[in-house]
Amino acid sequence: MVAAAAPTFTRVPSGPVLFGRYAFGPNRLGYCGPDESGSLLAYAAAGTDDVGLRSLARGFEGAYPYLRLIAAANDLADPLDRDVVEAYWLGNGLTPSVRPRELHRSAEDRFRPRLAPNDWRWLESAVASGARPVHAFHVFDVFPRVGLLRGETVRDVLATIDSCRIRWGRVEAVVGDSLIVSAVSLEMVGGRLRLAPPRLETVSRWLDGTGFVDDVEPGEMVAIHWSWACDRLTPRQMHNLVAWTRRALWVTNRAI
Repeated sequence: MVAAAAPTFTRVPSGPVLFGRYAFGPNRLGYCGPDESGSLLAYAAAGTDDVGLRSLARGFEGAYPYLRLIAAANDLADPLDRDVVEAYWLGNGLTPSVRPRELHRSAEDRFRPRLAPNDWRWLESAVASGARPVHAFHVFDVFPRVGLLRGETVRDVLATIDSCRIRWGRVEAVVGDSLIVSAVSLEMVGGRLRLAPPRLETVSRWLDGTGFVDDVEPGEMVAIHWSWACDRLTPRQMHNLVAWTRRALWVTNRAI
């Protein structure tokens, strides 16, 4: 584990730091990325953007290829450009630049060899219906078929994909290392996925006194990944996250 550098937190983190903040939630649980959650936490909390953090980011075999795809479609050399990172986790103006044929080619190379024919046809239909390389697409359409939690069997698939997607929540109270948030979850109704009404839940904001949403106050919106508060959401980011989540749900429900 690296030692945390002197804090350089800003409300506009660099691309690698932003990636680390969103990737830490599942990484600390051992679900994806290198077995270096302590280093990832230290880098992302301190705002330290260096070769070490970039190397860790490249080890996320699920997310990093999407970053390369988004960067290439937008003629950007750096897959960890801040706008590229945001486009993957939340969706933004770069996201639509990845055309269906490009996403299809990427999905075919990465996932077809690992899928049964029926599962591949499902994924193809999702791409053909207008999917884009946002995290919600990976969670709703790729994750359940390629393998949950690196191949482990998960009984409650709905709860698992809901934890894995990037959710949003309004901070209601700050309680030590945790936040009480009013967050939107998924539900299955009539065989279709949809967003449920907000409900109160507890999420983590600090681990051993370190986290990414210092000085957060009731009323602020935060992004949540595997019950971890990743970052504050600006109104623009909030709008994009909701819109791209709804689009991903629409695509998934067409394929069901």
